[in-house]
Amino acid sequence: MLQRILSNDFPRSRVLALVLVLLLMALAFAPFLFPGVKALNVAAKVLIFVVLVASFDLLLGYTGIVSFAHTMFFGIGAYGIALATTRLGPTWEALGLGLLCALLLSFVLALLVGLFSLRVKAIFFAMITLAVASAFQTLASQLSEITGGEDGLSFKIPEILSPSFEFMEEPFLGVMLDGRLLSYYLLFGVALVLLLTLLRIVNSPFGRVLQAIRENEFRAEAIGYRVVVYRTTSSILSALFATMAGAMLALWLRYNGPDTSLSFEIMIDVLLIVVIGGMGTVYGAAIGSALFLVAQSYLQDLLRLGSEAASALPWLSALLSPDRWLLWLGVLFVLSVYYFPTGVVGRLRASASGAPS
Repeated sequence: MLQRILSNDFPRSRVLALVLVLLLMALAFAPFLFPGVKALNVAAKVLIFVVLVASFDLLLGYTGIVSFAHTMFFGIGAYGIALATTRLGPTWEALGLGLLCALLLSFVLALLVGLFSLRVKAIFFAMITLAVASAFQTLASQLSEITGGEDGLSFKIPEILSPSFEFMEEPFLGVMLDGRLLSYYLLFGVALVLLLTLLRIVNSPFGRVLQAIRENEFRAEAIGYRVVVYRTTSSILSALFATMAGAMLALWLRYNGPDTSLSFEIMIDVLLIVVIGGMGTVYGAAIGSALFLVAQSYLQDLLRLGSEAASALPWLSALLSPDRWLLWLGVLFVLSVYYFPTGVVGRLRASASGAPS
């Protein structure tokens, strides 16, 4: 049964398997293990980014395509939910229609970008996708009558998913059973299903062809595979999964704006997470997202404690100032790349097999 669920893609490392199980348990019971609004928001963001990063890794790690338009599809998913609920009201029908329209738009745009751009060399394709993503972000900022412009859109969702809806008057294990908790577990279920679906895709014959194209595009073409078709299909699938991640973000925040889902900073974060977790591994998306987002969210708190503890040494206290958290985040990233050049997953698998990493 487990073999079918994981599509025969086992961790191949006891340490990696243990880490994945602990991560799954931590996310599954996060509302009860880590009470508080901030902890729940971090856990929800991890779930969203797991899907977003895994969808990007389908392009970069499995197909060898460098695209900077991924946040565009992420934003389309978020705007689809925001626009539909703003205009049609907080109903399940509005959520379904918004998601469907967002998926259709992402399909069309991914197809067009793929057909017109995937025949060019990698660097030119990357520049084209960057231009398209920038144009889409500008469009979202300027069409204020539709998208809310720079202010974005705040909207309501079905009442059962709102924090004001309570299933019980008394807390259960110290946690209120309300709509916010239901929203979290909705994200958890969707993220788990999408991640297992991506595992099935990359371990299917289709996924093997994508990896063959990544390793040697000309050889794959020579043995009869239509490279452009496979790469375009990969781009479309990646875009659809990113759209789902954007819809998850909008559903959780009940707000969306250009900086929330279309910012180029999100694209940089996705690239960093792929490198940290390990390219060409769906498991790397999960581990990398958790490590990066937890560090991003709690590094300032840790530095504040360190700065206070080192108050007797002014130079050390200043170095550990919470205002320098980006500096330390960069240091952690450099160290992770140095000690884990193939990512956390690649290093653990190499250690388990005895191969050099």
